[in-house]
Amino acid sequence: MPPYPPASAFAQAAEQGRVCVLAAKGQRDLQERVATYRSLFPDPPVDGAMLSALAMSTAFIAPWCSAADLRTANRTSLWVTAEDWQIDSVATSMEAATAVAKACLSVAAGAEPATDDLLGRFLADIRDDLAARPAFHRLGQLWQDELRRMLDAELREWQWRAAREADPADLPAADDYLANAAGYGATWVNVSHWIATGAVDTEAQLTELVTASKEVEQVLRLVNDLASYDRDVKAGDLNILLLGVDREEVRQQVTDRLDRCEKLLHPLERTCPQEAVYLRRELGFTTGFYHGTDFWGAP
Repeated sequence: MPPYPPASAFAQAAEQGRVCVLAAKGQRDLQERVATYRSLFPDPPVDGAMLSALAMSTAFIAPWCSAADLRTANRTSLWVTAEDWQIDSVATSMEAATAVAKACLSVAAGAEPATDDLLGRFLADIRDDLAARPAFHRLGQLWQDELRRMLDAELREWQWRAAREADPADLPAADDYLANAAGYGATWVNVSHWIATGAVDTEAQLTELVTASKEVEQVLRLVNDLASYDRDVKAGDLNILLLGVDREEVRQQVTDRLDRCEKLLHPLERTCPQEAVYLRRELGFTTGFYHGTDFWGAP
């Protein structure tokens, strides 16, 4: 055995170490956000392992970024977990869930959140950071539109769960459920990241990326559901495996949709090459990650 590893192995390990530094710095920032907005993040399910996994995902998806570059992606991902918890687990009526969504959209449009609205205050922090970016005056409306799409999807899912509680046979069609994948939040996080890092300059560029991201998001929804089925059943949540689709069919859908993603990503190599790589790495990392776990800690 040679005394030192081959140069290629050394370089690979060094690069992996550098990416882990990005993840460690990201986790520390997320821990500070959780401490600032403590009541938004019950532990469990938002535990240290979840924060670590979240920061690791952004670092490995975009390893060319600095820790500062990844701050918005990390914080928006964390905000989505808080919003999801507020609508899914805290809101006890459709009216309450809708009120949460309306307050968030108002803040995103520039309103100041109420003093006791911690979710709105966290969102205002993200909004203000983005507003300082050169492209936000051109792309801010698309950012708001994507947030609205995500929140609408969350509310639709709230209605589906309520209908199921009243009648266990009242379930959405699997195609409708998958079409509602915006509730996963990945595209809004991606849009936030691209604006924060100056990756796009025009509405046309961002719109093209969003089209591809929506297709990616559906794959992420499917692989998430494969990983989280047992937890979703225990929590009374929706999952595509509860909608008349078995695991083999879901795996085939993942394969088919990966092909569709590639068809959308290929032309982006000319116009937005790094962002095309970002979306491919998002698919790869998330699919690999969900083979063994998911982000949420046990409730």
